[in-house]
Amino acid sequence: MSEWKEYKLADLCTKIGSGATPRGGGESYKETGISLIRSQNVLDFQFSYSGLAFIDDEQADDLKNVIVRENDVLLNITGDSVARVCKVPKKVIPARVNQHVAIIRSDEERLNSDFLLYYLLKLKEHLLSISEIGATRRAITKGMIENLEISIPEITEQTAIASVLSRLDDKIDLLHRQNATLEKMAETLFRQWFVEEAKEEWEEKKLGEFFPVITGKKDANYAIEDGKYPFFTCSQKTLLAPSYSFDGKAILLAGNGDFNVKRYKGKFEAYQRTYVLIPYDEKYHDFLYVLMKFFLTQITEGHQGSVINFLTKGMITDFKVLLPIQYDDKLTEFEKIYKKVDINTNQIRTLTALRDTLLPKLMSGEVKVEI
Repeated sequence: MSEWKEYKLADLCTKIGSGATPRGGGESYKETGISLIRSQNVLDFQFSYSGLAFIDDEQADDLKNVIVRENDVLLNITGDSVARVCKVPKKVIPARVNQHVAIIRSDEERLNSDFLLYYLLKLKEHLLSISEIGATRRAITKGMIENLEISIPEITEQTAIASVLSRLDDKIDLLHRQNATLEKMAETLFRQWFVEEAKEEWEEKKLGEFFPVITGKKDANYAIEDGKYPFFTCSQKTLLAPSYSFDGKAILLAGNGDFNVKRYKGKFEAYQRTYVLIPYDEKYHDFLYVLMKFFLTQITEGHQGSVINFLTKGMITDFKVLLPIQYDDKLTEFEKIYKKVDINTNQIRTLTALRDTLLPKLMSGEVKVEI
């Protein structure tokens, strides 16, 4: 195995820099065009296409100093998402970044870009700590990035180390994509069976006939990093809690802000503005989850509140749907789909835990790899 040597990151990179927001801000974005990568697109380990903005050629020319290239590493440098890091996907290019995202382009002859990605993930706590120095808002400056000290082996060993972790990430990504396909399949079947093929003689049912509508009792501050149980809040992201108040097959509906629906079975905790819907008969669990996702806009369109939108219990219990008298065979099909989703989700948890355990050990040289 090669000797590990220390360098400043600037000595191993050909580009470190961030961009800007085009004049006019969000109102100047286009329907299509050149991608403008913002902090919301940069998650740890993965790129999010949600909210990806686009600019035209003229706007892109104003940002020609921050052209994103294949294998570039993206680092969030301001705000609550500071220190999140991922690599740019090929299909996002051509692209630019705004002022909240830094491009870090390694000299591939000396520093493998995947190795750089995982090294920055290993430095997460350090990056968070330096982002708090001397400012009211978290920020990582270009100088801070350039002066990061990293210890690396020879390029062949870097590549071997990075390939171990990237193979795990590739498997995790594949399982996520399989789940996305299964979710779309469930939505398509629901639309066909319960919307397109609906009959006049079907019965009108209220959602309140299927489950009691209750909320969690915990404050958002109840979440902890090393919690044992999922903690569902109104955010898209699931947090962790030290204890649980619920145990069963549940549908979680955000009661304010960004309305969203989640599905879970097992022990969990819930925020005081998150609705916990556990069906009286668990055979309806997967079906009702798909139904509520499908009709989410209609369920929430009567939301109240002038500053923060929120749902009331009655808006959920009184929502009406048309259903056939007998549809147990359809329930079984949804159960089959979500059984596959659950298997994939469990594999994702296992692989993620393995990757997170190996990452610091591999990136420090504690665990060796065969070259």
